[in-house]
Amino acid sequence: MKKIITRFLFVFILLNSLFANAHAPEQGFIFLRIYESDGIEGRFEIQAEDLNKIFNWELLKEGNSREVIEPLYKELRAYLLEHSSFSSSAGAHNVTFKGIDVLSTGLGDYIQVFFDLDNVDPLPDTMDVTYNIAFKESPTHRGFLTMEYNWKAGVINNESNISLYFTPDSPTDTLDLTKVSVWKGFVAMIKQGVWHIWIGTDHIFFLIALILPAVVWRRRDEKLSPLKSWKPVTRFKPAFSYIIKIVTFFTIAHTITLSLAALQIISLPGWIVESIIAFSIGLAAFHNIKPIFKGRDWVIAFVFGLFHGFGFASVLGDIGLKDEFLVYSLLGFNIGVEIGQLVIIALIFPILFLIRNRKSYPKILVGGSIFLILASIYWIIERVFDVNLGVEDTITYWLYELAVKLGLK
Repeated sequence: MKKIITRFLFVFILLNSLFANAHAPEQGFIFLRIYESDGIEGRFEIQAEDLNKIFNWELLKEGNSREVIEPLYKELRAYLLEHSSFSSSAGAHNVTFKGIDVLSTGLGDYIQVFFDLDNVDPLPDTMDVTYNIAFKESPTHRGFLTMEYNWKAGVINNESNISLYFTPDSPTDTLDLTKVSVWKGFVAMIKQGVWHIWIGTDHIFFLIALILPAVVWRRRDEKLSPLKSWKPVTRFKPAFSYIIKIVTFFTIAHTITLSLAALQIISLPGWIVESIIAFSIGLAAFHNIKPIFKGRDWVIAFVFGLFHGFGFASVLGDIGLKDEFLVYSLLGFNIGVEIGQLVIIALIFPILFLIRNRKSYPKILVGGSIFLILASIYWIIERVFDVNLGVEDTITYWLYELAVKLGLK
């Protein structure tokens, strides 16, 4: 057990370090999103401290406010145009600025300046990019170009996909846009689907609530307590058939709504969808304690699977997908979701089947269901009232402190 905890904490600290170092001091970024039919859009991200050195500003010293930056926007645009450029065999790709914002990180505030590039129809094979920002004022400053989105290159909303590296001695480099294919984009969408189901704690909890009763059957005597109303299945086939039925109905349901939402045929407010997803966990768990749909567990999987599909669709929106390759995106993402949930079931179901005969299993089923109900209530409150109760932040803090004590951090 200690080894498992240690490995878990190691992964947690590793991921924490990776995310924390995504924006480090003395670094600036160009992010590009490349679309087959809608051209290229991007943004500069320059640390406020670097801009203070360049312009002798007092930027954000009085608070992290967008209003502080907007009066300086014109001067900043002129500087960026003078100290950066994009060109190819088609000629110069002029920058059209679209707005400004502030990104706060644990290592400082970054000023985001959004832009579009012109003259990119058709897309060039290569592009020469110059980044000469803050080098004069800070020789240790470094620049990075990140291809954040390029569907055919298999890059989907990836801020860590660094393509170019700029230094004072080498402020210009060439970006290759030819290493692309529909297959790469399709595979990337499968990975996105797998990753989303694995980090979607609410989706995982819903699956767990559904599969906890797979290895037992409920006695018909309603006078029995929840702890005494379960008997283990004697054969593997009924339990496996139950899993297949539940997964099939869940898959059909979320595929329907994922497609409808992604095609913009039906749209629901995000907070409603997320709240119903939270409610689905509690209802499925409560059904394990006191049956609501006797002999029809698939009803829960199907009805609430529809709302989970809307939740999956919101991820596609967060990724920034446009209409290009939408069919491939939907298919790939859905395949990824199925692979992700099958892996989860493959890890949990055999364990449940092995321990089904233990006298403690009804306690595990009921106790686990009560925990899932409490988690459901917690998420419902957060999502309906748009508040942060801080439990997840506290757990993260405790894990970090434990990692420190174990010498992992």
